[in-house]
Amino acid sequence: MAPRREAALVLLLLVLPPASAGLSGYFGTKSRYEEVNPHLVSDPLSLGPGAGGSLPASCTPLQLRAVLRHGTRYPTAGQVRRLGELHSRLLHRAAGAAACPAAAALADWPMWYEESLDGRLAPQGRRDMEQLARRMAARFPALFAARRRLALASSSKHRCLQSGAAFRRGLGPTLDFGGDEVEVEVNDSLMRFFDHCAKFVALVEENDAAMCQVNAFKEGPEMKKVLEKVASALCLPVEELNADLVQVAFLTCSYELAIKNVTSPWCSLFSEEDAKVLEYLNDLKQYWKRGYGYDINSRSSCVLFQDIFQHLDKAVEESKSSKPISSPLIVQVGHAETLQPLLALMGYFKDDEPLLASNFARHAQRKFRSGRIVPYAANLVFVLYHCDHVNASQEEYQVQLLLNEKLLSFHHSNETTSTYTDLKHYYKDILENCHFKEECELPKVNVTAVDEL
Repeated sequence: MAPRREAALVLLLLVLPPASAGLSGYFGTKSRYEEVNPHLVSDPLSLGPGAGGSLPASCTPLQLRAVLRHGTRYPTAGQVRRLGELHSRLLHRAAGAAACPAAAALADWPMWYEESLDGRLAPQGRRDMEQLARRMAARFPALFAARRRLALASSSKHRCLQSGAAFRRGLGPTLDFGGDEVEVEVNDSLMRFFDHCAKFVALVEENDAAMCQVNAFKEGPEMKKVLEKVASALCLPVEELNADLVQVAFLTCSYELAIKNVTSPWCSLFSEEDAKVLEYLNDLKQYWKRGYGYDINSRSSCVLFQDIFQHLDKAVEESKSSKPISSPLIVQVGHAETLQPLLALMGYFKDDEPLLASNFARHAQRKFRSGRIVPYAANLVFVLYHCDHVNASQEEYQVQLLLNEKLLSFHHSNETTSTYTDLKHYYKDILENCHFKEECELPKVNVTAVDEL
């Protein structure tokens, strides 16, 4: 590395404050799990403030159903390609970049990502899962006791299978789940339901028009300002940059923090205000592709929602018959795209006003922030309890819901505990009238995609 460029890189790193220049709260779906649980930075096994449950002592957990997102992963091949393209442009210009220290320093940044890494689980991702398993076992010791059956399932993606294996490892050799190795069952029909939903694939996934708000924001005034600023810092003509390249530079900042726990020189290109704009771009995509943008996004997840309740029903019936619970622990590893539609189906994180290209400023305090909802290792946990000494029979079975290890309030009561009867009543329509096959069937008449949505 030339001395002048080496000095520029050192200078860039010295002027950056810790935690990626205050940007780490804006990385959307590429956020570290520690962003939602900061106490884990100092103690990865801490259950956090208010760790004690709010249920009376007379309640015993019967079943835990956890839907997890895989742990921290490497960039996809497409993201690595775009980063390589941007890095090559900077290398190409580096020869005459003496007056442009940011471009020179980034040209000398070692491009270590390879396309073969393609979204695979990073070592940090294995730690995410192992530590999550240990915390879950500490939070629910009765359920994770020796000789309890653990049903472990995953999407077919390598990062999910490896996350499932890491979760099992985190439980340690002291827990005997009917043999040393618990087989991870591949179940794409539940963990990648979106791939099996023809209507979603045709009208959202493969339909450019469905992402019109995302594309409009890329061309809008907020992104234009970020583009101009980054182009100026890199001494590039603004025409040589686009929203996708700027986003890949921002995501590289996020990957370096999540994977290697370092503040990358790529972070120096962005202020906190820029980060808010780029977070909104990420959230717009999540909203229109996986959230409230189109009904089919969430309706396609009813197959998973109903499966959760079928297992809860079975546990209730077994308990009533004084039989052992056949599935006390069900842990399934999927994706942000598994959890986000499911949470939308349940009505969580819904803003009064839809996210649009034109209302960025009005959404500064929005509920729908994907980095707070589905960071790496995100987890949604249903816990079914049997309670003694209750006033009425319907209070005998109660449920709690935890998102990222924090209790979620139920919509129908604003409480963090619900009777199972009340919860089923609240979601009666989804449980009885949302049929995956019908929801996902493509319309037979020849309508345009946007009309249908």
